[in-house]
Amino acid sequence: MSRVKRIAKELEECRQDKQSGVTLILNNDNDLTHLTGYFQGPPGTPYQGGTFQVAIDIPNEYPFKPPQMKFTTKVYHPNISSVTGAICLNILKDKWTPVLTLKSTLISLQLLLQSPEPNDPQDAEVAKHYLSNKKGFEETAAYWTKLYANNGNTDESSGTPLVSDSALYGIDEEIVTQFENMGFPRDKIIEVLRRMGVKSLKGVNNKSDLENKILEELLRECQ
Repeated sequence: MSRVKRIAKELEECRQDKQSGVTLILNNDNDLTHLTGYFQGPPGTPYQGGTFQVAIDIPNEYPFKPPQMKFTTKVYHPNISSVTGAICLNILKDKWTPVLTLKSTLISLQLLLQSPEPNDPQDAEVAKHYLSNKKGFEETAAYWTKLYANNGNTDESSGTPLVSDSALYGIDEEIVTQFENMGFPRDKIIEVLRRMGVKSLKGVNNKSDLENKILEELLRECQ
């Protein structure tokens, strides 16, 4: 079966399948190689209630080589780059086989949201957050879902996001306020904390030493 016939067959089967919750759309009706996939966030996860969009590019060798996929919806997840949307999933690399389809691959991405693999991360900072503070990770992932995967959920009266800039990166608001009270700009504080990988000072054994390191970085940043 040629690549074009294979893709057309997959598109038709996906259209007829009303149970999977997966949608495949051609970006251009005259081009079967560039598509967009959609699926819902898994229930019982921080991604519940979100609609996630994936860019799909089909190589000439498909189905003998995997499609290229990346999230265009921003996702806070260890196996998805929070910057580029790149995905760490073995079936998109060396574990791909021609029996897999675009629909089954999108379902695998949905399952990846449900079962992160922090020990094989695409985004090391998010993986570190997951392993060190899973509750904080889940709160941040839920915030990102509300902001980016829920039609930009905003405060209707002001048009501003319902989440704070610190919460978006899983940073405890208390630590931001602490350094704001010293006169440092909020954006610089968050930038430094992100760079240092610091989410909170709670439960830190060497709290004073860490505070001093943060202070040194802020002084250097604000010179």
